[in-house]
Amino acid sequence: MSGINYGTRARLGMLLPSGNQAAEPQFQAMLPQGVSLHVTRLKLTGSSERDLLAMTERVEEAAGLVADSRADLVVFHCTAVSTFSAELERSILERVARASGKPATATSEAIVAALEALGAKRIIMLSPYVRAINDREAAYFRGAGFEILGCAGLDCRDADAMMAVSPERWREFALEHRDPRAQAVLISCTTVRSADVIEDLERELGLPVVTSNTAAVWHCLRRMGIMDKVAGFGCLLSQH
Repeated sequence: MSGINYGTRARLGMLLPSGNQAAEPQFQAMLPQGVSLHVTRLKLTGSSERDLLAMTERVEEAAGLVADSRADLVVFHCTAVSTFSAELERSILERVARASGKPATATSEAIVAALEALGAKRIIMLSPYVRAINDREAAYFRGAGFEILGCAGLDCRDADAMMAVSPERWREFALEHRDPRAQAVLISCTTVRSADVIEDLERELGLPVVTSNTAAVWHCLRRMGIMDKVAGFGCLLSQH
């Protein structure tokens, strides 16, 4: 039998920042057999407000292209852009759905759904971002009903710097910001290597650890009716 994954159970379409080097390898590691990934990129490598908003300019074109793969669901997969504001999130979801003719979701929506599934309202939010992005993202999650007990970033300015942060540094960073009041830790950003240390962190912290990529994989699978549990990337995927 061929080991090639042609998406015989479901196909996931993704709109991804052009500089992202982490999401595709992590998704391929997490998606169960029979669920395939089909990606179209949108220009984004920097972290300025202008860079982030520019990613949305060609959403219709990208959504139409990825729909040609016969994707069952299209995810706009950028945390910083999808949490820029609730208004921008709604606009992106509407535009993607209209242009693709498919159901649409976004990283922001996936993280909210994941934290709610875990019953986690009090969270620590960690990221590679500069302060302006962290502030906007924290405001978005507060607006969604979460209490941000702590919010810290590594001041990375572009995708290469974000990807350069080692998994071990993410482990150290999370341990440095532990809080006994927290119900979960969110490591935000789709282009970081934090998924590698989720299992270790959950054991050390005694808390669920959610990343942008684990939340998106879990949420997209459930939206497509795939209920498989996936081991090795934290309790969200293995138990919910």
